[in-house]
Amino acid sequence: MTDRETLPSTVRPRHYSLAIYDLNFTEFTYKGAVKIDLDVVGPAPVSEILLNARELTISEAGISLELSKTSAEIKVTDIAVDEKSEVVTLSLSEPLPVEAMRVSLTIGFAGLLNNKMAGFYRSKYTDANGQEAHMYSTQFEATDARRAFPCFDEPALKATFDFSITVPEEWMAISNMPEVSSKPPEDGKKKGTADTKLKTVTFATTPIMSTYLLAWACGDFEYIEAFTDRLYNGKKVPVRVYTTKGIVKQGEFALQNAYKIVDYFSEIFDIDYVLPKVDLLAVHEFSHGAMENWGLITYRTTALLFDPETSDSKYKNRVAYVVAHELAHQWFGNLVTMDWWSELWLNEGFATWVGWLAIDYLYPDWDVFAVFVSESLQGALNLDSLRQSHPIEVPVKSALDIDQIFDAISYLKGASSIRMISSHIGVKTFLKGVSNYLRQHAYGNATTKDLWDAVGEESGINVNAIMDDWITKIGFPVVTVIESSAGVALRQDRFLSSGDATTEENQTSWWIPLGIYTDGGSASAYSGVSSFSSRETILAGLGPENFYKLNRNQTGVYRVNYPPERLAKLGLAKDMLSITDKVGLIADASAMALAGLGSTTGLLGFLDGLKGEESYVVWSEIVARLGSLRSAIFEQPDEVKSGLDAFTRSLVSPAVKKLGWEFKDDEDYLTSQLRSLLIGCAGTAGDAEVIAEARSQFAKYAGGDKTAIHPNLRGAVFSIVLAHDEGTDQEAGVVYDAVLKEVLQPTSVDGKEIALTSLGKSKRPELIKRTLSLILSGDVAVQDLHTPASSLAGNGAARWELWRYIKANWTEIHALMSGNMVILDRFVRLSISRFSSQEAYDDIKAFFADKDTHGYERSVGQALDIVGSFARWVERDAGAVGQWLKERAY
Repeated sequence: MTDRETLPSTVRPRHYSLAIYDLNFTEFTYKGAVKIDLDVVGPAPVSEILLNARELTISEAGISLELSKTSAEIKVTDIAVDEKSEVVTLSLSEPLPVEAMRVSLTIGFAGLLNNKMAGFYRSKYTDANGQEAHMYSTQFEATDARRAFPCFDEPALKATFDFSITVPEEWMAISNMPEVSSKPPEDGKKKGTADTKLKTVTFATTPIMSTYLLAWACGDFEYIEAFTDRLYNGKKVPVRVYTTKGIVKQGEFALQNAYKIVDYFSEIFDIDYVLPKVDLLAVHEFSHGAMENWGLITYRTTALLFDPETSDSKYKNRVAYVVAHELAHQWFGNLVTMDWWSELWLNEGFATWVGWLAIDYLYPDWDVFAVFVSESLQGALNLDSLRQSHPIEVPVKSALDIDQIFDAISYLKGASSIRMISSHIGVKTFLKGVSNYLRQHAYGNATTKDLWDAVGEESGINVNAIMDDWITKIGFPVVTVIESSAGVALRQDRFLSSGDATTEENQTSWWIPLGIYTDGGSASAYSGVSSFSSRETILAGLGPENFYKLNRNQTGVYRVNYPPERLAKLGLAKDMLSITDKVGLIADASAMALAGLGSTTGLLGFLDGLKGEESYVVWSEIVARLGSLRSAIFEQPDEVKSGLDAFTRSLVSPAVKKLGWEFKDDEDYLTSQLRSLLIGCAGTAGDAEVIAEARSQFAKYAGGDKTAIHPNLRGAVFSIVLAHDEGTDQEAGVVYDAVLKEVLQPTSVDGKEIALTSLGKSKRPELIKRTLSLILSGDVAVQDLHTPASSLAGNGAARWELWRYIKANWTEIHALMSGNMVILDRFVRLSISRFSSQEAYDDIKAFFADKDTHGYERSVGQALDIVGSFARWVERDAGAVGQWLKERAY
């Protein structure tokens, strides 16, 4: 297709036989041989074969073929590598006959065991004896299978795979399928070192699948095992969590979720899990959160491991969800795969939504869809309110550009759109349509239209028609409410956080489910109107005297701009609102203030009325929106900043006093999360009592009593004592060193992440410089460098220092991170998007103007959009906010 840079369709892979051997753990190299069975598609003559390779040395290649009565060999006369396009061209001595019954391409190659978290790579860790060691695993999505072996590296070019790997005898090797044999290498060339005994482990043939789903790993592993409750082909499926030795018990929580989730998805999709096993592997160095390789799912350690004695309980939510998300892919993505990367959302949006559906099933008391509204929906809307956003289904010309759309649009707006349509037609009906879709396209590739056709056929609704704009158009609407004696008029327009959508940008009229409810209770329609897709509509008979709210439980992917009087009325009627509705009102009011379509002081007044709130999810939204405002005014006069801190304390400090610091054994999960959230917020906002208690607990902790700080409060306490350190520079340095020790010698699986975040909170120039120096020190794994950078960016005292450091050290930073553009893109995005002045906007734009930003240009554009919007917000509203705070004696 002309809109895609794809390999020519003259041949298609049918089966790969791949062998990896001669792993050299000193030079970090390996060798391999792959035999690819091909179908010759034509048109004739086929005189060359093009396939993908990156950072591989191809030593030899040849063709064997079978005709109806004979067999033959065809020589490869030239091997040409285009490093930019990552395409290898094999020129043939004579054309391939289209009538050939069997064509096999054999390639010998050598590769690198790189440290870029892509392809076949090495992860460094400290073993149980305190020694440095390595494990080896793969990460192929989106286009890094080609880093490990020559292949046809496109999602639609599916094939089956036989795989074998030669490793030290004492190691474990795992892959997508179960092991079928383990024996000494058959020939002498597959050798290790003189003192290392080797074994070749061979695995069963995979189902037909895309190259990006192939996976293998080897190292000094151990595992724990459970089995599904349901039978599959007469047997329970074994589910295992693998880790390097010494930490496998921390996989117990993930394991107990995983086998239940396999059964749950088998039931709701009405399609049994098709592989004979499920393995989950903790990888010490990992660029993403996890990867859904079929039958061998790989995870960042903090997304798979959890220690009930030492881990912050918030990681339970993360582990459970990420396990569910990746298991959902075993059906939605692996069994049926998107046709091309432009439809990545089909994989990720669905897995996000149904992953939360599984966690809601397992943990109904976690109220995960309220959390979804606060975090996932808002994350989607925040990004999609930028000019530099993109449609859910985004054109991807080259597979090399795909990494930039693994973002909140593909995942979170995709999931939110699915939540919207499934709520509208009913979740059971939607899932039945999904089941039909999976059956129709099993082991193949599919498009968005295919999904909507299946759901539409089941529901009797033209889903393609009502969802097309949501998937193919950029942005989302804001519904403006105008009250009059004639009724409530509604108008939809595209929402931009800058508040200045042009006529050209405001062309789309989305289908909008209204979800109205009134003081008479829930109502799917009012005056016969349950949705609208015109520019304007009117709800006759509904007037200023009525209680009403749009978008019940925030299932619609849009914002509502109420008149100030209506927002005030809704604040007074908060007891009639669900948790998700409160979250939606806070988020929408905040977004309107940012865009200049509403009032920031009105938002503050609305928040002031929520002081007695008890829900963790509502408080989370309050804290996030206050935090955004507090961050934006970091260059305003001290009286404005201190006034907003005082207002924040007036909201959260009474709630902290009510909750206290003690965690109770029978306490529910959300209450424990609320305590951590509020203590952290109160402390960083300057609550003297909270700061004193944090210092007291930290002193005992640093003195050796590791029980002095509850695991759920380490992040809050560390951040508070660093943000409000006291005494001499030397005394502050001692506090810093104690937290830094948790980075260098973590005492829990999440300890490094928590400590790195906390180090960025210090306001002392010398300690800010020390945290900056960690970026290029080599003491922090590349996968984690975005964590201190994000924390420094969120710290008004460190924000400019971070940016100056990045500019001064850009050559080294780019070299360190650009081997995996996911890493560089994330680092840049989180580092530069917190400014709120024209000066910063101009400086960032000028710096990147002459840089080759390919691979992260979208994030730079989005960051500039954010900075520009916040700069206008501060310029427009900072004075009014200061006056509002002064009038109320804050």
